[in-house]
Amino acid sequence: MASKNKNNNKKPLSFRQSVDRMVDRALKVLDIDPGTAAAIKSCNAVLQVSFPVMIRGKVQVFRGWRALHSSHRLPAKGGIRYAAMVDQDEVEALAALMTYKCALVDVPFGGSKGGLIIEPEKYTRDELQLITRRFTLELARKGFLNPATNVPAPDMGTGQREMAWIADTYKHLFPEDINHMACVTGKPVQHGGIRGRTEATGRGVQYALQEFFRHPGIVKQAGMSGGLDGKRVIIQGLGNVGYHAAKFLSEQDGVKVIAIIERTGAVIDKNGLNVEDVFRYIVNKQSVKAFPGAEYIEDGKSVLEMPCDVLIPACLEAQITEENAPRIQAKLIAEAANGPVTFAADEILRQRKIVVLPDAYVNAGGVIVSYFEWIRNLSHIRFGRMQRRYDELRGQQYVALLEEHAGVKIPEKIRDSLLGGADEVDLVRSGLEDAMRTGFQEIYQNYMDNEDISDLRTAAFVVAVRKISRSYLDLGVY
Repeated sequence: MASKNKNNNKKPLSFRQSVDRMVDRALKVLDIDPGTAAAIKSCNAVLQVSFPVMIRGKVQVFRGWRALHSSHRLPAKGGIRYAAMVDQDEVEALAALMTYKCALVDVPFGGSKGGLIIEPEKYTRDELQLITRRFTLELARKGFLNPATNVPAPDMGTGQREMAWIADTYKHLFPEDINHMACVTGKPVQHGGIRGRTEATGRGVQYALQEFFRHPGIVKQAGMSGGLDGKRVIIQGLGNVGYHAAKFLSEQDGVKVIAIIERTGAVIDKNGLNVEDVFRYIVNKQSVKAFPGAEYIEDGKSVLEMPCDVLIPACLEAQITEENAPRIQAKLIAEAANGPVTFAADEILRQRKIVVLPDAYVNAGGVIVSYFEWIRNLSHIRFGRMQRRYDELRGQQYVALLEEHAGVKIPEKIRDSLLGGADEVDLVRSGLEDAMRTGFQEIYQNYMDNEDISDLRTAAFVVAVRKISRSYLDLGVY
């Protein structure tokens, strides 16, 4: 009995430890030299800052971090999170995930992440601007913000507005840097951003699931068949990622979003919820309670255990734990959030043969499009500007040739699609889809080819770690 109590009181793994344990599985498969493995897993540097800001006549001190996990590729990339629960362990874990995520989808960045302990909703717009600009000053002065070495992006609690403030502050600190716009991504389009970045992570989730369902073998292993059409989906979190993923999947792929879980509870409709209606209701009411035509459950987290085809946690880390993992009834879990499944829970899900599409892959859409934005800022030209009209002219020639030889008029709808040149957002979506499709194909190939790999998460980390280790071995560790 004493032994049992001791086991029950065992301290759970931290977020950073959980990520490292998952990576250890891949390291074991690859049989990498222990020294190189330690170098890959270690966090290169962590900056902790504390700074005062005058708020409503009183001085408040704010504390934040910027973790640099790996600089094997530059710049290091990763978001800035504004939340009350931010701590160094979380920032280091997220920075590590960024390293593996970038390697997995062939984005030539290292991994970094930032966080500030703050509850944004308690401050006015002007107060948040003062705080953000001061945080930017601390990061830039200490070398943790630069277009060539460390480039932030939005994360929970931040968005386009905060990124614009960061870019403007950096510009005033370094007016001679003509690439100042590239110091941060996720900016408004009119301030150096790129079309398609706002919804990029959610669209990446859509592309990831589309590609998953193009592989009948793994679909069958998950206990399903066919494509996405008609699949029952549960979404946890209707923030930027969850909203766009749910909207695109329901409107374009025909899935039924049977439940949406928010911090105020969950709404359920077995016939399918209208995602846009639920989102607008939350914006107006700040809650999902009493949403018309749906069942409301106050204990939203319990809805994670409802039967469904696809469960998409798009909220926070550690939502599926050792406690509730034995009761999860989803056939497929697509991790749209960072770290929603703990290591202990992942072990249980593996034993239960529940297929998990890992966060290092599913959540990669944001950094892929951030890469495109960074390139755009460095090149100082909008994508498509030089070739769009040329493509239209070639299209006109093809249409004329077809109509002349076929002797028929091409229908207007087909004609328009042939004549139109690719705009920036078309190119962004094309690049994002390509990266997500090839990313899954590489994961799946490793999963199928290596009998020591029993799940997609391990396969994903094997792909990422192999690429990172190749950099260390090719260039040397010094």
